Amino acid sequence: MNFLSLFVLIPLLMLGGLYLAKGIKAIRGVMVAGSTALLILSIVLTFLYLGERQAGATAEMLFRADTVWYAPLHISYSVGVDGISVAMLLLSAVIVFTGTFASWKLQPLTKEYFLWFTLLSMGVFGFFISIDLFTMFMFYEIALIPMYLLIGVWGSGRKEYAAMKLTLMLMGGSAFLLIGILGIFFGAGGTTMNILEIARLHNIPFAQQCIWFPLTFLGFGVLGALFPFHTWSPDGHASAPTAVSMLHAGVLMKLGGYGCFRIAMYLMPEAANELGWIFLILTGISVVYGAFSACVQTDLKYINAYSSVSHCGLVLFALLMMNQTAATGAVLQMLSHGLMTALFFALIGMIYGRTHTRDVRELSGLMKVMPFLSVCYVIAGLANLGLPGLSGFVAEMTIFVGSFQNFDVFHRTLTIIACSSIVITAVYILRLVGKILYGTCTNKHHLALADATWDERFAVICLIICVAGLGMAPFWVSHMIGESVLPVVSNLIP
Repeated sequence: MNFLSLFVLIPLLMLGGLYLAKGIKAIRGVMVAGSTALLILSIVLTFLYLGERQAGATAEMLFRADTVWYAPLHISYSVGVDGISVAMLLLSAVIVFTGTFASWKLQPLTKEYFLWFTLLSMGVFGFFISIDLFTMFMFYEIALIPMYLLIGVWGSGRKEYAAMKLTLMLMGGSAFLLIGILGIFFGAGGTTMNILEIARLHNIPFAQQCIWFPLTFLGFGVLGALFPFHTWSPDGHASAPTAVSMLHAGVLMKLGGYGCFRIAMYLMPEAANELGWIFLILTGISVVYGAFSACVQTDLKYINAYSSVSHCGLVLFALLMMNQTAATGAVLQMLSHGLMTALFFALIGMIYGRTHTRDVRELSGLMKVMPFLSVCYVIAGLANLGLPGLSGFVAEMTIFVGSFQNFDVFHRTLTIIACSSIVITAVYILRLVGKILYGTCTNKHHLALADATWDERFAVICLIICVAGLGMAPFWVSHMIGESVLPVVSNLIP
């Protein structure tokens, strides 16, 4: 068996184990064992990948395997990884692992919840290892479908509305994506669905690229919260249970940026050069609009959700700058945002579980009541606004430096506008921290609240270590990513 297939096999075994598990302890045991195995596997893969590169491996994708599924349409189970894939797998494993502990006390229907949570995780892992268009699309759909039930059954607030809105909009994006993928397949001659082979053949006519590129980019962009198709994201995040919000914002939204880069831009470079400016404007709007929208929200989850729109907009914005530095920053931003937004949503869920409110106007003085959670919230906020030494600074600086390498007025003007999001982010983060953590606790019931439990502390500390680790030692990650974005970026140079 191929090493990478373990990322799909382990979740399948977890599904079987959960189905057979009797009692809450057995369910938790299956989830801890499976998520730990995935985390160890991703760490081992990272070291193996780095070792192969240091040994002089020159293949664009390593650890490849190809098995024919349906020969008449050239559909194969084709897997392989480069530095971008390895980074995304590592991020996914960390979020699944910490999300398991964030859901430690979830009730009711614990088994059913973890079954859907694991299925979603399997779709994410399968997507990042796939290099076949059909296989990638299949895992993409597997990752999206569980969201409806996870929000609709275990969510809060307007959960049915949010679940339906999210599902309809993302399925609409999938329809565009399916048309784009079929267009790419037949436009390339209808002989292969392997992404590397299509890129090597480079035979999709320019006229067809101009049709399929917008559809493909839009299909993935909907999941990446591309303006104006972002409206599902705040409602979905606000209604989702804590670990689902962590996985959704931390990993699932990254499928959008990854797909735009790996499929739309890599396979249709001429159309990307010709039409990229349209999506660059839309992503610039996402960056600024999301930050301003976060400023006027009063619900903690909505604040973080609109902040995610802004930060995920930066990912697509950097990719469309079409140079190595900006693209490296985009992948670093995926990692950074995934970790810090998962941390934010975990902390918000823990605060809500105690105070039973997410309304900023009803929260104050929490630092005296729950000091551990409050300090962690401050760290998450500082990472979000780009404090040096934490992951947000590394990612955003790389993006803006790379974006400014484009010397024309259009790109530099958009870069300056996007830079304003840093100031706006600092405004709402500092106001939020000052309002809910400091001052006098005005609600007497909050004075008797307990601080974080052991499982909550463990999940939060793991995420903080990752955020600080990426911020203080980013070079090995950025080098690994930089080597992998180069083949795509070099294909984009006119």
